[in-house]
Amino acid sequence: MTVLRRLPAIVVDLALAVLIAAAVLLSALLNFAVDQSGFRLFDVLMILGTCAVLVLRRRFPVPVALATLAGCVVYYPLSTADGPLLLAFAVALCTVAAEGRTAVAVLLAVAAMLFVGYGEVSSGQRHLDDTSLYLFAGWLVAAVAIGGLVHNRRAYLNEAEQRMRAVEREKEEEARSRASEERLRIARELHDALGHHLSLINVQAGAALHRSDTDPAPALTSIKQASKDALRELRATLGVLRQVDEAGPPPGLARVDDLVAQAGATGLAVRVEVDGEVRPLPPEVDLAGYRIVQEALTNVTRHADARTAFVRIGYTGQDVRVQIDDDGSAVPDVERGNGIRGMEERARALGGEFTAGSGPDGGFRVRAVLPWRSAL
Repeated sequence: MTVLRRLPAIVVDLALAVLIAAAVLLSALLNFAVDQSGFRLFDVLMILGTCAVLVLRRRFPVPVALATLAGCVVYYPLSTADGPLLLAFAVALCTVAAEGRTAVAVLLAVAAMLFVGYGEVSSGQRHLDDTSLYLFAGWLVAAVAIGGLVHNRRAYLNEAEQRMRAVEREKEEEARSRASEERLRIARELHDALGHHLSLINVQAGAALHRSDTDPAPALTSIKQASKDALRELRATLGVLRQVDEAGPPPGLARVDDLVAQAGATGLAVRVEVDGEVRPLPPEVDLAGYRIVQEALTNVTRHADARTAFVRIGYTGQDVRVQIDDDGSAVPDVERGNGIRGMEERARALGGEFTAGSGPDGGFRVRAVLPWRSAL
């Protein structure tokens, strides 16, 4: 069966036509040898012509079935050689049913039975006994039934193949979506981590230049530490792509003091207040809170022209709330930039709330509510 499937359809049909023609001719020759009946050129031409049309049975199933039926109708009354030419009609009938034209196949089978019945009545003598008639009818029913089974099997395999392709497309789309989300997450991590530390490096470099007439060592020390932290967080973020574990604790609200120390090195006075019972948070919530505080303090040092900042972290039974206020004299230009947008995306991704704008007493306020219970 595997070899037949690999061969072209025209080759299989040609081989089938030759095989049936050979079987009918051999049977007719055997009958001629036994009965000493006539065997004319007309008989050979009818057998070869009727079987030859089977080569086109896939392209023109109904016309081929009509042609084989007509060949049998002409052959049996006029031929002197008795051969099983009905095999050609049975194969054509099966092909019609296999192509999904079951009603046409049934009509052709009924027409064949009517032709046989008419031949038996019009000749005045019985050529076929009752058993032969039943067998003939059984062959026709079997041909239609087998063709119907082939059609149903093809339809089932086609549907299964379409479902498999649909599942593969869904998997590919899901993989692309996950890859896109991962790229966005990594881009956000890089923006938050590098933006924060490089801003501190810029501020400290400026401070070192201004103090060049005295002692720039403290500012240079801060620059060294900030660049070291930036490189470490860069390795940690890119390590996700390489699936490598980075040494050291992951960023979280427990490390807010590190952010305060880094911001304090730029001359910004930062005060932290924690409300509620400190509790372990899901990693994505803990990281989001840390990044929001980090980005907010970065914006303060770069844009707000502020002297002090106040960080409040509140733990409740359902969420953790992060609020950063500063005493800057103007609303930062970064309000519509990537920093604010990145903080908002982090909060919204967790189903939380985010606001950023002018504070009630001046300056700028960033506030995020991050649900943690639903994220567990």
